[in-house]
Amino acid sequence: MTARTLPPFRADHVGSFLRPTALHEARGRFKQGEIDQAALRLVEDAAIREVVRLQESVGLQGITDGEFRRTYFHIDFLEQLAGIETKGGISVSFHSNAGSVDFAPPVMHITDKVRHVKPIQRADFEFLRSITTRTPKVTIPSPTMLHFRGGRNAISKTAYPDLEEFYDDVAAAYRAELKSLGDAGCRYVQLDDTNLAYLCDEKMREGARKRGDDPNELPRRYARLINAAIADRPAGMRICVHLCRGNFKSAWAAEGGYEPVAEVLFNELKVDAYFLEYDDARSGDFAPLRFVPAGKIVVLGLVSTKLGELEAKDTIKRRIDDAARFMPLDQMCLSPQCGFSSTVHGNVIAAEAQRAKLELVVETANEVWGAA
Repeated sequence: MTARTLPPFRADHVGSFLRPTALHEARGRFKQGEIDQAALRLVEDAAIREVVRLQESVGLQGITDGEFRRTYFHIDFLEQLAGIETKGGISVSFHSNAGSVDFAPPVMHITDKVRHVKPIQRADFEFLRSITTRTPKVTIPSPTMLHFRGGRNAISKTAYPDLEEFYDDVAAAYRAELKSLGDAGCRYVQLDDTNLAYLCDEKMREGARKRGDDPNELPRRYARLINAAIADRPAGMRICVHLCRGNFKSAWAAEGGYEPVAEVLFNELKVDAYFLEYDDARSGDFAPLRFVPAGKIVVLGLVSTKLGELEAKDTIKRRIDDAARFMPLDQMCLSPQCGFSSTVHGNVIAAEAQRAKLELVVETANEVWGAA
């Protein structure tokens, strides 16, 4: 089996890491007005250097900044586009082995024309690139995050009497951001998307119907949006999408296998690779992988970031063998199922377990494919 020189790598990861105590303390001091943005950024820089060393030391080739400059995986990015405001929150019931958790992150409302008015991730990418010799990866929210939770009611009818104009403007804003990143040398971008995964859950599909959307049509509409957003990506830029069913304090929001979206996901979405959650039964079986065409990569998220218990390597290998019944082994890679801290709060897992999980991914990939 050949090593991969292009991302995603045989052993990869989704992106976010547990925030260290010093960073939590600095964010608290910043919120209270005790330190300014420049002082906070210095603490972030130091924490990012440490998390880069962690990734390199376990043998990962794709390196992120741990999302250490963010509170949420999506809001911090999206609210830097013009025309977007965050208001209130829609309560979502998350579920975990320890019970249910209610969480109401702010909802984004489109109040005016969506525009890209400044580079959003460029400075963060340039810092990351300066401190690693490996492949820096930038994680950004999928453009679908501006539609699904609020639906049409969260989009100004004055700004967008025609919803297609909204989709066109969002795609244009993303094209501008990807150009900015490409000009800075970025060649590895991941779009984090909860909505295509939520559309695998019948409860979420019913919620979409109540908002006036057709859950059978939304995957196709979202595929067109993402394709338009990445249409002008710089030469050599690899773009992946990560499907997530929710990741907050070790809890999830949605369940269900990929079958309802699989054919569109793998054949109409023009990305290079897919990071898929497959850590437990809520993600369904591997049969939807039969739709994966030649040339596309699937990163199997077989290692949980929600639980501290370390998976057995032989179990992971058996599951990879099961997946290989539906698509070629050479088109697969391995990762944890999600980030360790999609929000600043972090999952209920120790830093030592976080490292052990990454080491397990790298060791297993080396044994299965002969390279990480």
